[in-house]
Amino acid sequence: MRKNHLKRGMAVLLSAAMAATMLAGCGGGDAETDANANNDNNAEANNDNQADNDADADAANDDVEDTSAADNADAPAGDYTDYSAGFPENVTIQIPVYDRAFEGWNVTDNYYTQWVQKEFGDKYNVTVEYVAIGRTTEVADYMQMIAAGTAPDIIMHYDMPQAVNYYGEGALQPLDLDEIAYYAPTYYSKLADTIATYGSLDGQNMFFFAERNAIYYNWVTLIRQDWLDQVGAAMPTNLDELEEVGRKWKEAGLGTLGALLVQNSFTYMYPYFDDSISTEDYAKYLDLNVAPFTWKPTEDYLRRLNAQYNEGILDQNFYLKDEDAKWKAAFVAGEVGTYSFYINSSTDVITSLLANDANAKVSVMDTGAGSPSGKAYYYEYPPYGMIMGINSTTSDEERAAVWMFLDWMIQPENLTFFQNGPEGEAYELVDGVPTAKADYEGEAKRSQNNNKDYWCLVQEVVDLGDEELNYKANLATLAPAGYEDLIKASYDYNVAQADNGIVTPIFTKVIAASSDNAEALKADWKEFYVDCITCKPDEFDAKYAEHCQTYLDDGYQAILDEKTAAFSAGDYIAN
Repeated sequence: MRKNHLKRGMAVLLSAAMAATMLAGCGGGDAETDANANNDNNAEANNDNQADNDADADAANDDVEDTSAADNADAPAGDYTDYSAGFPENVTIQIPVYDRAFEGWNVTDNYYTQWVQKEFGDKYNVTVEYVAIGRTTEVADYMQMIAAGTAPDIIMHYDMPQAVNYYGEGALQPLDLDEIAYYAPTYYSKLADTIATYGSLDGQNMFFFAERNAIYYNWVTLIRQDWLDQVGAAMPTNLDELEEVGRKWKEAGLGTLGALLVQNSFTYMYPYFDDSISTEDYAKYLDLNVAPFTWKPTEDYLRRLNAQYNEGILDQNFYLKDEDAKWKAAFVAGEVGTYSFYINSSTDVITSLLANDANAKVSVMDTGAGSPSGKAYYYEYPPYGMIMGINSTTSDEERAAVWMFLDWMIQPENLTFFQNGPEGEAYELVDGVPTAKADYEGEAKRSQNNNKDYWCLVQEVVDLGDEELNYKANLATLAPAGYEDLIKASYDYNVAQADNGIVTPIFTKVIAASSDNAEALKADWKEFYVDCITCKPDEFDAKYAEHCQTYLDDGYQAILDEKTAAFSAGDYIAN
């Protein structure tokens, strides 16, 4: 690899794993945030961010002028070198792409990466190398490459706390916003306000972003409708009703409520919020990378799951479900009756379920069913998608090529191609909406998440510029054939709960204690929260108190103190 020198090495490699909120509710991170979403999140949360969608602004954006710096030879040079005719000597840029281990998909060498090289790289004497980043091992992969000097030119993450961690480790270089505007005028014109608002850290311009027009109805909890029918239960609308469903399933000899081991993208406690929580408390406790173990909403969450576990209505082996595939397998096998995930048209969870039980029926669960009050507070994505920085080892020429690449990708015709493939072959326009051909199996077939792991650098969610068109597009993109009613239901539930989003306050300075203690606290969390859920009810109070003290002593008190000081100093954006 060409990047074999370091500005700063790391002795500790961080680990990461995607997690989902137990039972129900909107995801965080990509968290998929890639759960959001997670929230991937988006966020993300997700995180997992957030949405693996398909469709684009083909017709809606036909009138957008291509103002790419790479094609704009008349742009004022100022202090920047004009590379519109190509770089005099070949420049190699390394671009990260999430590797989700889709069967039969070569994430770094395929029809679309070859298309990028031909249409952009060859034109400007740039070699575009894609670097695979494991989606569930993302942070560990990045940290290992940063330490070895082999990280790509773009270092990205769906969640701000981890992006700040990369900055804190010296992995990023400050940005010249005028340089971005020169080499990437179209991109910068769309993201300038976002970069100005959220891209600064410790007084330096450090981050740039993808656009986000957030949707939430792609994160769903499937519930066995045939089981509801069998026990004569209506769709639950709050946690009391959901637990009553669990009791009826238990009495009927059916499965339990499903859950995933929460390891990251900590949005589990959102259903336990109320309107009395202050902005300061949100600033102190909300952090996708560090669980707020000592916060009252966490205590309420753990106490409720402890009761469910001891009653036998919660998956008795939830702590073994350390990855999505294991929860999915339990749902498909009929062991549990709920399963939360980011839905898309290519999902096989329903067909796999039907293969095991031809009489199975599924519905999307009401988003209020995971909340004691029925009010579904959720991780609301900030007004940006992917958070990106430039590797501290990236040269001036490589950085210019990266900006040119982003500007090329965000042009409507290129973004449309990346998101849909060749028109007339892989998709066709139906009422203004790019619609994939369901039976297409040609060389331009997209990845299982519609190539999002490539175009997420400039756009988080496909946006046709019209809400009605977006919904029509997402209905086709997200719904497995014949299951459009699932997306319609999810959309309606999310509209009903739209006012309950919580945007995490963002600190504009590094919270060093968070970076220093996050990994130790994750280890504590995994042990403590499982212990609190699986212990006997009369042991809960003592165990929770003991674990809280250990958690504080292991670094959480230092985090709270530092965040409190930063909040008091006004070093945060409240959104």
